[in-house]
Amino acid sequence: MTITSDGSFVQRLRSNERLLALCGATFLVMAGQGVVSPVTPLFAKDFGVSTTMVGLTLTVFAAARLVLNVPAGIIADRYGRRFLLVGGPIITSIGMFGSGAAGDIWTLLAWRFVAGAGSAFYMSGALVYLIDIAAPDQMSRFVATNQWALSLGVALGPGLGGLIADRYGLAAPFQVVGVLAIVAAIYAVRRLPETRSTETEPSTVAEAVEARADRRRAARALVWSGPFLALAGTTMTIFMIRAGARAVLMPLRADEALGWGPAEIGLVFTLTGAMTLFTLMPAARFADRIGRRHLVLFSGCAAGLGTIIVAGSATAVGFVVGNIVMALGTGTAGPAPSAFAAEITPAHIRGMGVAMYRSAGDVGFLLGPFLLGWLSDRTSIGTALIVAGSLVAAAGVVFMISQRHHPAAGPRVALDG
Repeated sequence: MTITSDGSFVQRLRSNERLLALCGATFLVMAGQGVVSPVTPLFAKDFGVSTTMVGLTLTVFAAARLVLNVPAGIIADRYGRRFLLVGGPIITSIGMFGSGAAGDIWTLLAWRFVAGAGSAFYMSGALVYLIDIAAPDQMSRFVATNQWALSLGVALGPGLGGLIADRYGLAAPFQVVGVLAIVAAIYAVRRLPETRSTETEPSTVAEAVEARADRRRAARALVWSGPFLALAGTTMTIFMIRAGARAVLMPLRADEALGWGPAEIGLVFTLTGAMTLFTLMPAARFADRIGRRHLVLFSGCAAGLGTIIVAGSATAVGFVVGNIVMALGTGTAGPAPSAFAAEITPAHIRGMGVAMYRSAGDVGFLLGPFLLGWLSDRTSIGTALIVAGSLVAAAGVVFMISQRHHPAAGPRVALDG
């Protein structure tokens, strides 16, 4: 890296500074979500409800994200990214404090919806912000770096949540997350400057109307395109594995087959989640040099295989090994799909493009817990895990085959050359 007269060296330093600041906020937000991940199914189960109702605690969280992703994208395009990066954690805090105070399943579901709304705002704002500050040849690395911060929070959170729940009760982790979310909002105010460009804003009412119509046309064209539909399938099934299989069925499987409590479950989730810290950056380099579609194939197949291993084993070794293999899949699934989404989205609908990409994942987040919970009630937890694992592996194969000629799915050098 050399210093040039156009100030590119200084600009690159400033971009990296903003990346690190964003990673700090992401770590705080995701550590909070990790804290409640091994506790929420057990907290809901204490109300004496079925596995299907337990799954709804994640379904309503995802429903809020799905409903608010597009409004969040519109806000990001019109009013800026900081509105989401600050407002999201504040709303999350309110939802988490309310969840911990819930006295019945319906109250818990209502507050989980509020927490999901906060997540929709923050995560949409964070991804748009990330795309703003990353040059095209930095996209996978920037995505991976932010994913590293996300994964660190997710990895550390469950172990902490399990220990807090064992000592202070199942409601206590929600209160801890409420405090962490407030800290994240304050941090965003102090460290994350606005990145929305105002250079091309329309100067007249007629120009503004035409600009909105153009954005709607571009958004419709994107969402019905072949590349986006293939991306949506892989993203949806990965989120289904994370939210339905890992967050709902696997804690119940460990409780049913192994007699484990939140501390043991949280420890396994923390150890396997920590693996992501060592796989993200190699995954980003692989995506740029070898091709995004190969990484998507590996992620889907590994996530599926790990889920099926857990389904077929009733021993502690099988549970741990299955989680390790699954973590290799889900842990490498971030850089390639996000970079692919950024490259197929026109710059003037960046907020909307991110919103639709995130909505694809939230469909899996929304449907996964409920449908897999419903399936496990009518068959078994093992059967539901096998179905989930098969779907995510199939989605990786479909993406590999269907996008073999698309330039954004190949090595980054092909796009630059």
